[in-house]
Amino acid sequence: MVDTAGKVGAAIIGSGNIGTDLMIKIMRLSKHLDMSAMVGIDPASDGLSRATRLGVATTAGGIEALVEMPEFKNIGVVFDATSAGAHRRHNEVLQAHGKQVIDLTPAAIGPFVVPSVNLDAMANERNLNMVTCGGQATIPIVAAISSVAPVLYGEIIASIASISAGPGTRANIDEFTQTTAKAIETVGGATRGKAIIILNPAEPPLIMRDTVHCLCADADPSQIVAAIERKVAEVQAYVPGYRLKQAVQVEKVGGNRPLYLPDMDRSFTGLKVSTFLEVEGAGHYLPPYAGNLDIMTSAALRTAEALVRKWQVAA
Repeated sequence: MVDTAGKVGAAIIGSGNIGTDLMIKIMRLSKHLDMSAMVGIDPASDGLSRATRLGVATTAGGIEALVEMPEFKNIGVVFDATSAGAHRRHNEVLQAHGKQVIDLTPAAIGPFVVPSVNLDAMANERNLNMVTCGGQATIPIVAAISSVAPVLYGEIIASIASISAGPGTRANIDEFTQTTAKAIETVGGATRGKAIIILNPAEPPLIMRDTVHCLCADADPSQIVAAIERKVAEVQAYVPGYRLKQAVQVEKVGGNRPLYLPDMDRSFTGLKVSTFLEVEGAGHYLPPYAGNLDIMTSAALRTAEALVRKWQVAA
């Protein structure tokens, strides 16, 4: 699995926008991965054509053809950038061959990973799920608030350019909302999570915007803001276009008249924290407005790099 340069072979299943952008990131940025194979099912896809021009081994025969490729035995990490439904079959095949799987679909077979929040705890898992673009952008904020005060409710609204939502994204809208909401709870630390996605048809396309509303226990607002700003800086280390759109807003709610939360059938008194984010893509393959796709590929690459570093240290 390790070549003469000390790199681990990597394959990508899915030759669409996400897979192609990830391929280019690996080839340009990775110190620990060798881009060994690109797998698709459409021989005419731009991703497969581009991979061929870049000297990457390709196949349009799907997972079965990947297993038969001579490069397969030296591949240690496989990224799946297809769909939640297809990933279940892919994972079965890849686990049978002992491959490390990084899942960029909402299938959520393996545990959720948000690099700036819980990556270190996931080093021994063989299938890692990258949640969703909305999850990667917003869960760090929920986790930052949770580090200061318990979060009762976390709600995120992810607005992305409609043109950046390909067939896979559109086919997985239900999984997006369900997976993201669950990860807000299990990774972000909220008692209850909710996720909303908006496909914005504006022309020219607008870059990804994310709004995070959290209801949390009373705490020092300055500590909450500082925790959020530190977390934003951590995410910027691997997604340079990730930033606060405006100052974090913290307000007291409830008081003498507690706020009633119908979804949870309870009253609340504490703080409402609102965070407004913007994610601009790096433009490696996708246009800069497609920050929703860029943050997924950047997070997946960050995860794989960290895993390989741990393998090298252990060896």
